[in-house]
Amino acid sequence: MNLNGGVNLLALRSHNAALVLDLLRTADADGISRLELAERTGLTPQAVSKITARLRADGLVAEAGHRASTGGKPRTVLRLVPEAGHAVGVHLDRDELRAVLVDLTGTVVGERRAALDFGAGAEAVVRTVAREVEALTGVGDAEALTGAGGVKPSADGGAALGHLAEASAVVRPIAPPPRSLLGVGVALPGPLDHARGVLHRVTGFPEWDGFPLRDALAGRLGTPVVVDKDTNAAALGFAVAGERGSFAYLHLSTGLGAGLVIGGTVHRGARTGAGEFGHQVVRLDGPLCGCGNRGCVEVLCLDAVARGDLAEAARVLGVGAGNLVALLDVDVVLLGGRTVAAAPEAFVRGVAAVVEERARRGGEEPVPVRLASGEVAEGAAQLLLAPLFGRADG
Repeated sequence: MNLNGGVNLLALRSHNAALVLDLLRTADADGISRLELAERTGLTPQAVSKITARLRADGLVAEAGHRASTGGKPRTVLRLVPEAGHAVGVHLDRDELRAVLVDLTGTVVGERRAALDFGAGAEAVVRTVAREVEALTGVGDAEALTGAGGVKPSADGGAALGHLAEASAVVRPIAPPPRSLLGVGVALPGPLDHARGVLHRVTGFPEWDGFPLRDALAGRLGTPVVVDKDTNAAALGFAVAGERGSFAYLHLSTGLGAGLVIGGTVHRGARTGAGEFGHQVVRLDGPLCGCGNRGCVEVLCLDAVARGDLAEAARVLGVGAGNLVALLDVDVVLLGGRTVAAAPEAFVRGVAAVVEERARRGGEEPVPVRLASGEVAEGAAQLLLAPLFGRADG
């Protein structure tokens, strides 16, 4: 993968520059003046001028016009240049891969999906991820990775899909190759070691225990890779997008997990293993779970879904959510994942009913339960983007 050209965004380590960039990001296309940046960051106007001059020289910031002032000449308004950098976010589920290419604002400019067999082994999964990332970015030797035609430029500057892979689907036009790619964020079921990018015993797939996924993909792609749990990545994405305070994101798909944001920061725990929500035991004599315990919330939910009893699945999920609310006193519970997305009203209503009933018994105000807005792959891309804006953990 050719990553030459453009500014090295990962080398932008100034805390003050990150503050300025984050304000430019949240200002959107309307932009913000240097005086406003100084007022909101607490930096001196001189410091802001130096920072913005450097950011403009690097191509990250551009002028967006002028704004009338209360006295003197009109103020120059600055804006972030979204296309100045990109990141790829990959969501690995047990049976499906979704990859997105996003710009600096987090806007998705390209997207791919592919079937995935997480039990096929490390080499097969790494090869699939590499193939999809190469195809999505439009650079690198996609033909060698797929044994097919690769991605060919189209007349409108997008890309036309060759016979890349029968299992793959492009559901948005692929953007032209980014001139500066920060790297690839990969999100998948845990447990795993986020700091080292090493997987542990993923439920149902013990053969992955100890596999260095981050290093394997970085070596294959030739670009920085960050690995995290799917729920943590999603929670980071929600926090960066504006979800405030403390919240729990419950993700129900082929498994069940939680992403926790406490006081505005993603909580990963001392060994980055926090959020194994699905494996809290709520029925001592319950069915055997893939983790080896009996009566876990995950196995009870998935069994109920399998027999079509969504009301029971939501009730069990609500019991687990109620335990989490009592333990952490979060502000809101967010629900997501493929299973929830297939019947959002049933799950939001069912989980909320259990949480509200428990709050009433304790004489407390119930914590709101609502559907999450966003997906895991976009959060995975934030594993690379967020640090640029000083938001590494939300």
